[in-house]
Amino acid sequence: MKHTVSRTLPRVLRRRDARLCLAAVLVSGFGTSALWLVAGVWVKDLTGSDGLAALCLLALWAPTAAGPVLGALADTVRRGPLLIGLHLLPAALLPVLTAVDSPGRVWLVFAVLFVYGAVGVVQDAAESALVAGAVPASLLGEFNGLRMTVSEGLKLVAPPAGAVLYGAYGADAVVLLDAASFVLAAGLYACLRVPERSPARGERERVRIAEGARHLWRHPRLRPLVLAGGATMLCAGVNGAALYAVIDALGHAPAYAGVLYAVQGAGSVVAGLLAGPALRSVGAHRLAGYGIAVTAVAAGLRAVPSDAVALLCSAAIGAGLPCVLIAAFTAVQRETPDALLGRTAATAHTLVLAPNAVGLAVGAALVEVVDVAVLLAALGVVWAASAALMRQSAASPSRTADRSSSDANPA
Repeated sequence: MKHTVSRTLPRVLRRRDARLCLAAVLVSGFGTSALWLVAGVWVKDLTGSDGLAALCLLALWAPTAAGPVLGALADTVRRGPLLIGLHLLPAALLPVLTAVDSPGRVWLVFAVLFVYGAVGVVQDAAESALVAGAVPASLLGEFNGLRMTVSEGLKLVAPPAGAVLYGAYGADAVVLLDAASFVLAAGLYACLRVPERSPARGERERVRIAEGARHLWRHPRLRPLVLAGGATMLCAGVNGAALYAVIDALGHAPAYAGVLYAVQGAGSVVAGLLAGPALRSVGAHRLAGYGIAVTAVAAGLRAVPSDAVALLCSAAIGAGLPCVLIAAFTAVQRETPDALLGRTAATAHTLVLAPNAVGLAVGAALVEVVDVAVLLAALGVVWAASAALMRQSAASPSRTADRSSSDANPA
């Protein structure tokens, strides 16, 4: 596997457009990761309210539910210019937050974050569609793995950097840093040379929002992957809600969550590097099944009150979850016609990622009434059942064909 990584990653990075896309993700992602932490701290400092601070994250995530609608925009115009505009819009909007200096103006934070989140949904859809034309199908798994590695690596660096900047210079400095990161990312997207045709007027008029969902549901290889991804993220939400109960059982202060998150992030970074070659080797359904199985075992073992086990399980969960996401989203890119790709990618993101918020809410309720060891054991069983279904899906000849057909016909 290590030899495979060393051969395939340079093939991705040698492609100019792939490097530019990854650089844009790195630059804008740094600003975003810094802001999402600082926004909550800022609102908490201004209002003293934990509930209002938590609403910052909700404002960012809420537009994900409208993914099928917002993603349709990426199928009506050229995606390169759209991505440039979508990065310049928050760059122009974010400086509005420098006017927030009292509790009475906190509503501006929520309004800007909501628009920020909506723009991000369209950005993800447009980027997924553009990348599918810039990177050969045989290398999409490696590219998406690298993208995951960049995103997870930023989560280890950017939030602490944002907190330091906030402590030294205040929220305005973080806001302006994020705005500058979007301007730089827009410049990087402007340098892309991905050939695109402008959708004809008749094509724009025929855009149907539900077509992305219909494509996912009717496609025999995509449907089980997206459903398994949604079930996995639902369980991940429940697992995340149980984190502080696990920390209590270990006898640590709540700040120990930072250690577990860092270890989980490190696991995701490694998984991102290995997922592409693994996807090529075993196929999307088996890779997703293996990822779910790893998280199932790790979730169940978190009930063991041991620091060493807790750290190992965090790393395993961090490694398992990206396998499911990379397998599902890469398959969507490979198996969807270009004219449908924006809507389909956005719909897939909604179906896979939105259940995480539901899982957090359900987990928050369950952890108050169910012993954490019992909850985690049950969660492991549910996750294991999902892994078994993916294994059954992978064993079907009609579905295992996805690996050979996609690799044999690179874009």
